[in-house]
Amino acid sequence: MNFEYSEKSIQLQQKLTAFIATHLLPIEEEFLVFQRNPENFWKRFPKLEDLKATAKEAGLWNLFLPKDYKEFSPGLTNLEYAPLAEIMGRNIWICEIFNCNAPDTGNMEVLAKYGSKSQQEKWLQPLLSGEIRSTFLMTEPEVASSDATNIETSIVLDGDDYVINGRKWWSSGAMDPNCKVAIVMGKTNPAADRHQQQSMILVPLDTKGVEIVRPLSVFGYYDSPEGHAEIILNDVRVPKENLLLGEGRGFEIAQGRLGPGRIHHCMRLVGMAQVALEIMSQRTLEREAFGKKFYDFSSIRHEIANSQCEVEQARLLTLSAADKMDKKGNKEAKDLIAMIKIVAPNMALNVIDRAMQILGGKGMSSDTPLAHYFAIARMLRLADGPDEVHRYQLGKSCIKKYGKG
Repeated sequence: MNFEYSEKSIQLQQKLTAFIATHLLPIEEEFLVFQRNPENFWKRFPKLEDLKATAKEAGLWNLFLPKDYKEFSPGLTNLEYAPLAEIMGRNIWICEIFNCNAPDTGNMEVLAKYGSKSQQEKWLQPLLSGEIRSTFLMTEPEVASSDATNIETSIVLDGDDYVINGRKWWSSGAMDPNCKVAIVMGKTNPAADRHQQQSMILVPLDTKGVEIVRPLSVFGYYDSPEGHAEIILNDVRVPKENLLLGEGRGFEIAQGRLGPGRIHHCMRLVGMAQVALEIMSQRTLEREAFGKKFYDFSSIRHEIANSQCEVEQARLLTLSAADKMDKKGNKEAKDLIAMIKIVAPNMALNVIDRAMQILGGKGMSSDTPLAHYFAIARMLRLADGPDEVHRYQLGKSCIKKYGKG
């Protein structure tokens, strides 16, 4: 197992870091002021498209698509992309500038892997070029959506169309004015085997019967402009050609979609935690209490030491998962993928919480990114499957692997 980054990855890390320092950090405060102003909710930052064009010209575009996707991919492996995701995770607003933002990344992977030629031309190409955004509609308010077989939204064939009825929420990206299409998961055959009842279908957001009910906040953060929406689908009619892969293949698509996405989430979390570690370390040089600098208190040194250990452990575990995905495929790497999804959000929460404690009141305010990081990390204990689901499956796998009798 060799985690030496390739020369290509190292060069891209240097290029990405320099781009962020030159083009993005100087306007970060301007962006955050714009984003936090309620009058600007669901509006796009005026400089965003120019920044995207500059990133594209610099060759920092669509870096997330693994080389298995051939003509759609820039040619990186998951292991080569992982440190780039960590760098982007340090500043949570910048991913779209490189077209590496969720849920578009997962949706593009679905379309690249499972979409028909016509679906790719109509939706994948505009997503790859950054012209539009997308959303993924799976989670429902009336059922425990951590078990995807619970999904109640119906997708019923009627002549040459499918008619869709249901209610979804936590549909990230749907509030963005550039969001044009949703991938919707629902049931086409409730009588089939429980893992073959579900299908996925493409639904343009301007289709009659699609109603955005409200934006949802995460601990008060609305994450404008993309946001998280509750959506009603009321007799939504789309052509049967919009179905992805075929009836009963939704669960299969969902599993294929989530592997690389978890690498992206976890490495971004490592990036956030690394920033938290740096912020709390710097704070110890600036503050005194009871006649001593913060760095002279052994309790604070212990908190920082534990944080460094935990960040590095999560980083290496995630790189191990990425390496196995590249060499053995997502199926063989499923245990490691489950491990990182359990470890990384909890690690980030622990490290960010320590940073907030050391910073005191400032750590709770918008003067640092810590409070927002904490909200994101807490949300990611649920997104792409809660801890309990991953622990259940991982425990089952471990017992099968190590148990005797």
